[in-house]
This record gives sequence, structure tokens and C-alpha cells, in this order.
Amino acid sequence: RRLEMEIATALGCFVGFAFGGLVFVAYKLGLLYQLFHKTETQSPRHGGESVAEVLRAHGVKFVFTLVGGHISPILVACEKLGIRIVDTRHEATAVFAADAVARLSGTVGVAAVTAGPGLTNTVTAVKNAQMAESPLLLLGGAAATLLQGRGALQDIDQMSLFKPLCKFCASVRSVKDIAITVRKALAIAQSGTPGPVFIEFPIDTLYPFHLVSKEFGVKNPPKGIMGKVVTWYLHNHLKNLFAGAWETRDVSPLPVHIPQATDNQVQKCIELVSRAKKPVILLGSQATLPPTPTDDIRAALESLGIPCFLGGMSRGMLGRNSPLHIRQNRSDALKEADLVLLAGTVCDFRLSYGRVLNRRSRIIAVNRDKTQLLKNSDMFWKPTVAIQGDAGSFLLRLSKGLKGHTCPEDWPQSLKAGDVTKEKANRRKADEKTDRHLNPLSVLHRVDELMADDSIIVADGGDFVGSAAYIMRPRGPLRWLDPGQDPQWTVWIIYGDGSLGYSVAEFDTFTRHKTPVIALVGNDACWSQIAREQVPILGSNVACGLAFTDYHIVADGYGGKGTLIGREDEDKLDGIIKEAQKETRQGRATLLNVLIGKTNFREGSISV
Repeated sequence: RRLEMEIATALGCFVGFAFGGLVFVAYKLGLLYQLFHKTETQSPRHGGESVAEVLRAHGVKFVFTLVGGHISPILVACEKLGIRIVDTRHEATAVFAADAVARLSGTVGVAAVTAGPGLTNTVTAVKNAQMAESPLLLLGGAAATLLQGRGALQDIDQMSLFKPLCKFCASVRSVKDIAITVRKALAIAQSGTPGPVFIEFPIDTLYPFHLVSKEFGVKNPPKGIMGKVVTWYLHNHLKNLFAGAWETRDVSPLPVHIPQATDNQVQKCIELVSRAKKPVILLGSQATLPPTPTDDIRAALESLGIPCFLGGMSRGMLGRNSPLHIRQNRSDALKEADLVLLAGTVCDFRLSYGRVLNRRSRIIAVNRDKTQLLKNSDMFWKPTVAIQGDAGSFLLRLSKGLKGHTCPEDWPQSLKAGDVTKEKANRRKADEKTDRHLNPLSVLHRVDELMADDSIIVADGGDFVGSAAYIMRPRGPLRWLDPGQDPQWTVWIIYGDGSLGYSVAEFDTFTRHKTPVIALVGNDACWSQIAREQVPILGSNVACGLAFTDYHIVADGYGGKGTLIGREDEDKLDGIIKEAQKETRQGRATLLNVLIGKTNFREGSISV
């Protein structure tokens, strides 16, 4: 009897293990899911519709792209739902533009590009979004799920390429997962420190069932049992792709997590600021991030009365002529300051890795990213208070806690006086005559004086842009960007002649989409920023020389309006600028090809 019991137990265990194994295999093959979720083989719907529904629910208004067959369903579905498709002439431009929209609108910027080279072309722009902390969603095509790694068209390991660049990467494996994955990606892009996210869509997850099923058929399957197994496996994989695809799913936004300073941290900072005699605020791009409105931040800064140096997207935060906005002599101010508030500003090369900070100063650092918050703090500087939190909301809480208290007036007044002296010296440089062509500093001053109040400045270049950063004054926050554009305002793109070569073909994009862009090109026929050091150090100008190219004719060829401006046009410059602004109000892109003399720009000096 004991033997019978042992045999029965053994048989029971065997049957249990066998049954469990069968259940596990059925689960892995999707057979259990298929029992409860229908595969609608006659439905004309496709995965692109699921993508578009989620984007619309999240308030996305633009998708930037360079079209490709892998992603066509996404583009068509978005257009049908009222999302504007802006097609560019290069994939990098599509991502740069999405980055710009993210910064200006406070929402996620979206770009969609095709598989393989379409995606590899975006790497620089995605890295730019990562470093700029822009919430960006990159949608990429991919080879079919069963063909990845088998040498299919444009089949590369895209996930490995983007994992170091993105906060989140995912490859969709079935149509039912599309909405879930896109919602998750959009939330992650905006949470914590914003940044880019990437979703890969194998082509068989985006097209309708009847088209995908045609591609799954095997023309000459092996005979016998192997042929039947292969045919069954392919049929089952197809059913798994579409099982439950069109069931109703939630497409609304998921919660976004934004780190905040604690009450104790804010109180400690209130006490430090209240005792400071010479405080300074360094405001970075993070201070402009949602959810705090920039108008509220400006009011908080004005209430505090502390002199501010503005960088990145915070340029223009205090308007054009604020007594609190200090533009010059930053290093000298930091040496005198007894308290420095780094509000989203990082101690990287721009602050000499922290070496410009006075070791006797109290330092408050606020940043959403812990790594950026403490960058180089183990070498050249130490924060008195380090807060991993949102800079904008922190400034509001600080201002509220210091209501009635203001910075001693003589401190910002002394810094502003230094500003005036320095800018007068710079203006005298702008009045000098160059040996040949126009003085670039004079050109920039005149553009700044005539620029409309609703203008956005996009800067892309070396010397010419370096000069522009010290001369041109954004009229408000979110009005100074790295490469990108938005069609709602007049956009001034300040190009060096070297940087223009990367994207001059986008004048075709500006023309087709009636984007009111004015491109101001400082054309000195040289990569001057490089040549200035290469020639004296290495004794050669190799690869630095360009030509006084007729970029204005290129703009004409793409349907825009190009104008050549030389020394003989100096007296007409104001009229040319006004005419360009008139053209943009009519939706026409213009390019001002300004022949300029060589410049030498450094912080603290401008020479021609």
C-alpha cells in the first residue's frame, strides 16, 4: 500500500509538473491571452491610429518628420485627428524642431522618423535634447518583429543606439501595447529631469491585419511535420500581434512626477538670503520648466530684488531693460557676492567647473537632476544647501517666505553701473570701420533695435552667435533657443556661415509650411572660431576656409526671399531689416546674407 501511495504521488507530481509546463508554454505562446481576447481579422484599423489617439489626448499639436514607409500609418492617422504634420528635409531637423516646440510650449515635442538611417540621422539632435533637458518623444520605425536581426531592410540594433541618450526606450511587440507604451513614455519624458524617450515600432505593429497577414505567408513551406509547425507558428505569431488590439483603452495622461524642495530646505534658504548683503542669482533653463508659469517666476525675482544673470531658456525672463538683469562682468560679481543661488544652473565649463565661485560665499544649488546638482562639487566648490527639486517653484516659495524683505539697493545698482560702462565700450567697437565688409557688431546692434517684441531668437554658430549673445536682448523668457523653430511667432535665426551649411535646405520646409523665419547670416567665409586658435597654435588654416557663398540665391531657389548685404548697403540696413519683417508677416521666409569682417569675441571684450 505504501508503494502504491508513493507511485500515485509521483504520478500526481509528474502530471502537475506536466500540466504546469503546458500552461507556461501556452502562456508564452500567447494561447491563453487569445482565449479571452479576440483577433479582429477583418478590421481595417492599424496601429498608427492608437499612436495618434494617445498623442491627441496629451495635447500634442505637431509631429515633425521626414516621411518613410515604416512610419506612414502614424503620420496619416495623426493628420486625420488634426495633429499637424511638419515634414522637414533632414531627420535631425525634425528632432531639433520637436525639441524647440517642447521648450516653448511646455509639452512634449514629438518627431517620427523611419528605420535605420532615418533614426541614426537623429542622434546629434536627440543628444542635444538630452543635454538641454527637453521632454521629447522620438517615434521610430523598425523591421518586422520576426525579421529583426535577420538582415531585413534598414534593420539595425536601434535600441542599443538610443539607450545611452534616452530616459526610456521601448520596442512595441504587439498592437495592444501601443497605447500603454506611448502613455508611459510621455509621462517619463516630463517627470523628474525632463529628457528624450524613444519608442521603436516594428512595421508589422503599424499596418492593418490584412496587409500584415500577406507578408506572413510562406510561399514554399517545408513538407511534412516541419512545414506544419512553421505555418502554425507564423499564424500564431500573427494572432498574437493583433489579439485584443482594438479593445477600449485609457489614453489619458499619466501622472508626472516633479521633485520639490522640502519645507525645511526652503526655510534654511530664506534665512540665508535674509542675511545676505550681496546676493546673486544665476538662472538656468530649468527655471522655465512647467508647471510654474514664467510670469510668476518673473514676479518672484522682482519681489526679491536680487541681481540676476540669465542663461539658456531663461534669457529674457526679466524683459529687455530690467534693473535686476546683469549681462556683463559676471566673474567680478561672483567674486564679490556673499551668497549665490544656482537656480537650475550647473557648475560646468560655463562656470569654469565652479572655480569662479567665491569660496567664502554661501551657495544654494537647486536642480532636478542630482548629478547636475553636484557636478564638480568634489573639486572646486561646495554647496551650503543642495536641493534636488524644481527651481521655478522653489523661487516662488522663497519669494513668499521673504515677503517684505528686499536686497540692499546699492548692490544691484553697482552691478548695473558696470553693465552700462561695459556696453558703452562694446558699442564703440560696433562703430569702428572694418577693413572690408560690414562690422558684425554694428549689424547685430541694429537688428536688436529693430526686432519686434514677439520675436524668438534661434542661435546656431560660432563667433557671430557669440557676439549676438552679448548684444541681442530677448524680449521675454523662452525667446532664445538652440536650433529649432515654431510657427506662431517671428523667428530670427542667427547663423554663422559655417553652421548654415548644415540646414540651408530647410528653407524649403519654411516655404512650404509658411513659417515666418528671418535668417541672419554672418558671412565671413571662414570657420573663424576654429581658425583663430588653429592658425597661431598649429600654423595652418587647413579646413577652416570657406567662400562668400551666395546663400541668398539658395534661399530664393527654395521659394524664400534672399538678400545680399555688403558694405555698400550699410546705409540701407534698417530698411532691409524692416522689409524682411514685413515679408515674414506675410508668411514668407527670408535670408539676409551679410558679408562681415572677422571678429574676435571673448567674455569681457569684443574686438573687430
